[in-house]
Amino acid sequence: MTTETTPQRTAAEMWFDPTCPWAWMTSRWLMEAATVRDLDITWSVMSLAVLNEDRELDPDYQRRIQRSFGPVRVITAAVEEHGGSAEEANQLRKRLYDAYGTRIHGQGRGTGDLPTVTAEVLEEVGLPAELAQVADAEEHDAAVRRSHQRAIDLVGDDVGTPVVAVEGVAFFGPVVTPAPKGEAAGRLWDGCRLVAGTPGFFELKRTRTARPDFS
Repeated sequence: MTTETTPQRTAAEMWFDPTCPWAWMTSRWLMEAATVRDLDITWSVMSLAVLNEDRELDPDYQRRIQRSFGPVRVITAAVEEHGGSAEEANQLRKRLYDAYGTRIHGQGRGTGDLPTVTAEVLEEVGLPAELAQVADAEEHDAAVRRSHQRAIDLVGDDVGTPVVAVEGVAFFGPVVTPAPKGEAAGRLWDGCRLVAGTPGFFELKRTRTARPDFS
């Protein structure tokens, strides 16, 4: 007599800044991996503005980084005010991320007109237009920083976005372009599980030679 066992589901958590193109690529891969593996994903925010606030940066880049605070604030406020249960909050956070990322990255609009993008995002998701006002306010920054700090506590300071935790073990990345599809996405997830389950494993890296491919 044989008995069937239910495949064990695994857990991932991804921290993203909506304006980061590499985080967008990683999120598309992780979504694809979840279609071919038993994978539950929690979506959480981190902030490039917080990450870089004490660093010496080119002034133009610094201004772009500061603009990136707006979408993270809007997502955080929306979830705090309209998120509901933990699962509903996770779904809302993801819907907002998808709506932002599609416009900023998929449509190539960048961050030059984030107020217009934010207005479109809120309309698409069905949230009050007034939420756009929090983009330039600090009232939800404490919540942004708490979410950001959870990622940093897991992975350390010498990182960027995205951060992905594999069953509680976090890494910067994977940084990949284009996002793998189908079984290729599943194999990359298998590799992440393998290295996350290897005691003492810290880093693999090589120089990037391609820009994000959003196709």
